[in-house]
Amino acid sequence: MKKYIEFGFGNNYLVRTEFEHADGSEFEMKGIVGKIKPVSLYLRMWLGKSVWVYDSKEGFKRIRKNRKASKFILGIVSEV
Repeated sequence: MKKYIEFGFGNNYLVRTEFEHADGSEFEMKGIVGKIKPVSLYLRMWLGKSVWVYDSKEGFKRIRKNRKASKFILGIVSEV
């Protein structure tokens, strides 16, 4: 399971923790939950159906989504 701590606009909460299971299912909680063991940092900008992500571990990538949204997120990928 991966844990993402996110700060920014466009999510349900200004600060949230998202847990993602190996099967792709996920759930979120308001605020920072649990200890933080950083694996990488990322910046995500989502405008319309295009998402631009810069991850300190994986580098830059561009993703197309089916739904439209506007988000600006700074996040931490953490071990659970």
